[in-house]
Amino acid sequence: MTQHQSLTPRPAAADRSERRRSLVRAALAVTAAAGLGITAAGVAGATGTGAAASAPTCSVAGLSASFGQQLAGGMNHQGVVLKLKNVGARTCLLRGYPGLGLENGTHRTLPSTTHWGDTWYAKSPAKTTLTLHRGQSAEAVVAWTHANTGTSDAVHASYLQVTPPAATSHRTLKFPQWVDNGDLHVTALAYRIPVDG
Repeated sequence: MTQHQSLTPRPAAADRSERRRSLVRAALAVTAAAGLGITAAGVAGATGTGAAASAPTCSVAGLSASFGQQLAGGMNHQGVVLKLKNVGARTCLLRGYPGLGLENGTHRTLPSTTHWGDTWYAKSPAKTTLTLHRGQSAEAVVAWTHANTGTSDAVHASYLQVTPPAATSHRTLKFPQWVDNGDLHVTALAYRIPVDG
């Protein structure tokens, strides 16, 4: 026995209505996709602009290290202003404290401890991000005590290692000093630090 399926023809008006709904859905999908594309492009553009505007952390290769004002005082205190200058081609950022170390005349590392914060000569400024344009400097104040050359726990240094914040290598400065216990005190970096002494 053959089965026949009876197909009821749809009215032409229903077909037109269905086509209209399909076109509206397609238009909405295109509009939504375009909106998402614009939003994504806007986010990408903003991210790209921000990334281009932010400067990198100062590298050791892009910095020079030098001593500024020499500091003296009673009770065997001694100190110096340490300067880090941007000698690179680009603006860069510094934030925090420099790392310090002592070396002897043959550049062998000597035992030392670096204390971050206030020193005999200056209060440590708050840690802030410093933007150094080419030729611009930041400074920190380094301090130590030296009782005399005969003190058994004094370290006789010839050089000072200076490691910029976030760096893994250092600059070396001549530093012919006796340092009690190898203890060095240093402030955070700032554009300028008022000192006593």
